[in-house]
Parts: sequence; structure tokens; C-alpha cells
Amino acid sequence: MTTVSLNAKFLPVIGLEVHVQLKTKTKLFCRCSVEYGVESNKNICPVCTGQPGVLPVLNKKAVELALKAAVALNCKISAYSIFARKNYFYPDLPKNYQISQYEQPLATDGFVEIEIGEDKKITKRVYIKRIHLEEDAGKLLHAIGKEELDYSLVDYNRTGTPLIEIVTQPCIHSPEEAVEYLETLRNILRYIDVSDCDMEKGTFRVDANLSLATVDANFSPDDYTKIPLGTKTELKNMNSFKAIKEALSYEIMRQRKILSSGGKVIQETRLWDDITSTTQSMRRKEEAHDYRYFPEPDLLPLEISDEWIKGITQQIPELPNKKKNRFKHELGLSDYDSEILVSDKTMAEFFDETIKIYIKNYDVKDIKSVAKTVSNIIITELLGLLNKENKTFKENKISPQSLAELVKIYNDEILSSKLLKEVFYEMWETSKTPYEIVREKNMVQITDENELISIISEVINENPKVVADYKSGKEQAISALIGQVMKKTKGRANPKRVQELFKKLLS
Repeated sequence: MTTVSLNAKFLPVIGLEVHVQLKTKTKLFCRCSVEYGVESNKNICPVCTGQPGVLPVLNKKAVELALKAAVALNCKISAYSIFARKNYFYPDLPKNYQISQYEQPLATDGFVEIEIGEDKKITKRVYIKRIHLEEDAGKLLHAIGKEELDYSLVDYNRTGTPLIEIVTQPCIHSPEEAVEYLETLRNILRYIDVSDCDMEKGTFRVDANLSLATVDANFSPDDYTKIPLGTKTELKNMNSFKAIKEALSYEIMRQRKILSSGGKVIQETRLWDDITSTTQSMRRKEEAHDYRYFPEPDLLPLEISDEWIKGITQQIPELPNKKKNRFKHELGLSDYDSEILVSDKTMAEFFDETIKIYIKNYDVKDIKSVAKTVSNIIITELLGLLNKENKTFKENKISPQSLAELVKIYNDEILSSKLLKEVFYEMWETSKTPYEIVREKNMVQITDENELISIISEVINENPKVVADYKSGKEQAISALIGQVMKKTKGRANPKRVQELFKKLLS
């Protein structure tokens, strides 16, 4: 047994395999519905259950969605690809083989750019080895609710559901990078509307291959092809980004301990156990030859024309990274605000639409100021309400038109920042427009300086001790005086203007 050099370090080398369920109405090779949550074994037929004599017919919509993903992920699309039979025996696979792609996949050699480092200022490319189409297997049930069973049940509803498998190169070197890639990938796939990517429903499932490369302490992993790969383990049963990060972290620690003591890592498949926060051995890792791949005899080769690819490319919307850069450089938003806005396609489109309506309907002196105000309301107020009510952004009750109107009223100094929040909450509850609410509740900000001075003078006379504290050098005392003015005016005074007048009168 070889002992590891004391000067060596262990570099984690991670490759990810992501199975993404495509957003079709029917299965990959038959007309059965892919509806989620229906009665077990309702959506099945002779084709997807592999009855003798049946023939598969390829779902064109699934191919188009797979091509869309390949284009968005910067892949080279194969003009000619073939389907293959992947043979293995398991209760959830009624045909005892899975129709997939092997030697000639749909697409290869893509990449996704991610931002890493503590301040996310470093851009790194995660290289995609291949994307291929395949059908899903069924689902085994070992428990019903909280009741553990001493037998297993099988539900074939998922059998034949169209998937793409997105396989990276072994170019990821930390659990944090892995999660950043997965979050970025999921967001892209949602933007192009090829999948819901819901991990709870199993439409975005991740397997990870991890090994530790033994390298010199000064080794720099700039080129992943030069890294001396170690023996890998495959990790399964990770159903959240948190679980993925924890499973990878544990497995790195486990393998490092083995190698440090002179041991040897075994190539195997391991399951993540959420309860014990450990990985557990499941089976020895299979090799490709174990599946006895051979060309699928019942399907013709898939030929993709340049015209088809061109048509698909024209359907790709502005993707998250490009949208984020536009928000930063054209609209002046911060990294933080831009990242939050683009994290949800519906929210990003809502922000964009609000800005467009504002520009179209109102005189714009400073678009960056408008964008910042809109962003603040969405991130602070709107997301706060949605989170409080446990709703998604698609359940938002505020229209872009109403939000643009609210920002216009605020910019015209009709509303103070306090009143803006009150109007916003009233809009959420009543669906009324900002102008309706302002008129009904007489919420117009006091702009008359004489009126403000009169109220400020009252407050000064009523609070001699606080005034004395301020004059003796306790500058924070002015906050209490401003608060009294805001109370008397029911929030209709501008705090900044009130502070200026207080300082002028008390100087």
C-alpha cells in the first residue's frame, strides 16, 4: 500500500450528472400523460411498460426542449445522433432496459459560467461533457406515509417520462462550486422554460462523482484535463442543494481520512443519509460495459438540421447572466440587487416591465434612480409580503402598471417613504391604484414650508428637555423631535426636510 507524501494535498475533483424532466404533456415514446401526483399506475400503456410487440414513437416536443437546453448551455449539437438500449434489471424498469443515448449523444462540449469566491468576483467555466435524451424509470415505494413496509410497491407512472441528462467534466473543486453551478443551471433551464426543475417533485435530480486527486501542494487546477484523477465514488439520494453540499463535504472528509492513513478508496455508489449526515455504501460502481449498450433497433437515427437549430436559437430569451449584467451596467443596480432580481424569471420580467412602463408614460430624468426605487420596493416590500404569505412570485397581486405609478408619485414628492410603504400595503390588500388610495386617504406629503415650520415650532415648545439635549451636543436627540413631527403629520412630512428645518431653527 502506497503512503501519501507529507507534502501532497488532496484536491477534490467533482463531476455532476443532472437528470432534468422535460416540460412535455406526454411521455418520450408514447402518448401517456406525465401529470404529477395522480393515482399510482394510472398513466401507463403497453409501450411504456414494455409489452411484447410494441414500438416507440419519439416525442418531437421533447427533442425541441432538449435542443433548447443545448443551445442555452453553449453546446455543439450533433447533426446525427442515435438512441441506445441501456440494459439492467431492476423492479422499476419494466422493459429491463432503458432507451437512452450513449456513443452519439444529442450535444457535447458546452459550458456554464458561474461566479465564485467570497465576493463572487471570480468567473469560472464549468464544462459540460454531454447532453443526451433518455426515458425515466418508475418509482419504488418502501413506505406509505410514515408506515415502513416489509415489501416494496412499484409505480410506473414516471416510466417513459422524457429526461435530458447533463453531464459535466470533472472540473469542479468544492461543494460550494458544485452548488453554485447547480443553482445557475437550474435558473437557466427555468428561463428557457424547458423544465420546472422542482427537486421536491423529482424533475431536477443530481448525482455526483467525487474523487480526491493527490497533487503537489503548489499544484494549480487551471486545466482540469491535467489533474491526476483518483478513485471516484458516486453519490445519490441528494434531494436539496443543502443535502448536496453536506454530502460532498462529508465524502471529501471520508476519502481524505482514508488516503491520509495510507488506505485505498473503493469505487462504489454511496447514498446520502439525511438522518445521520453520512454517506452509506449501496453497491459497487458499474462501468459502461456492465450495461451492454447497443443501438436501439426500433428507433431511427435522430437528424438535426441547421434550420431546426436556427429556429430553436431564436426562441432563447435573455439569459440570467446577461440580464444581470444589463441591470448592473445600464440601470446602475448593485450586484446584490441584480442577483436577487434575476434569481426568478417572473420577478426579473416584472421588474423589466415596470421600468418599460415608467419610461413610456413618465418623464425620466434619472433612470438609475427609478430602477433603484423599483428594485427596493420589489426586494424589500413585495418579496417580504410573498414570503410572509408563503407565495411564489407568480402569485404576486401588484401589477407593473401600479408599481410604476407608485414610484412616479414618490418621485414627485407627493409621498414620503413611510407613506409609500402604507400605500403599497393598501394596494396589495385592495388592488386599488396608488392614485385612488392617495386621494381616498388624503396621504399627500406636506410640502408647504410654512406649514412644516409651524408644526416643528410646536414640537420644539412641547419638548424643551430634548431641545436642550440637542443644543448641548447630543445630536441623536433630533431623531426624537423628528419622530414627534411625523406623528403629528401622520407620516405626511418628509423626514429629510424636517431634519433640515429643525437644524435651521435650533442653530
